[in-house]
Amino acid sequence: MPSKEDLYQLFVEKAELVSAKVTTIAHEDDALKYVINLCGEKEACQLLVSGCEADLSDKAEALCETKQKKVIAAPGLNADLYKKLAAQAKKAGFECIDKGMRDHLAGVDIGFTYAEYGIADTGTLMLDCPSEELRLATMVSEFHVCVLPKSKIKANTYAVEKMMLTRMKKTPDYLAFITGASRTADIERVLALGVHGPLELHILILED
Repeated sequence: MPSKEDLYQLFVEKAELVSAKVTTIAHEDDALKYVINLCGEKEACQLLVSGCEADLSDKAEALCETKQKKVIAAPGLNADLYKKLAAQAKKAGFECIDKGMRDHLAGVDIGFTYAEYGIADTGTLMLDCPSEELRLATMVSEFHVCVLPKSKIKANTYAVEKMMLTRMKKTPDYLAFITGASRTADIERVLALGVHGPLELHILILED
């Protein structure tokens, strides 16, 4: 039986092999700070307004040059944690949302979530995604930041099989398995990241 530390080391190794960026944190507040700092470092998503290449009025020119406010999507957080994040985001000049994801499909900078389990042998995150809001946050954001409690790292999918079977019998649900950043090699077999989802996956392993 592998120890908690062995599972942690294996998870980090496998996650980094699929381009995930793994950081260990001591407290939830560290996760909030990480999200705010990352949002500040990265370029904001910007909607491209059609027609900006044409001769425009002064008002239209101003619209084309307007920089969109950075957006952090954090559905599914407990109320107290979301309140803290929203306050920090407002102070930094960012918008923080926990719903209305369909209105931001082309402009979410950071998706912030919590994982239910981590699968060590593949470096995979397992997320309980009962709502569309949460599923969209993990798919349409430019950068996905996910907190994984260290105690929730399991050796393999067989270790969570009983839980999954029990849940599926009780209430059909949506469980997402996320391994690394979004990737495809459909075009001339050249690997490209971020085509079908986030460009980067940041995993914050919370000591617990």
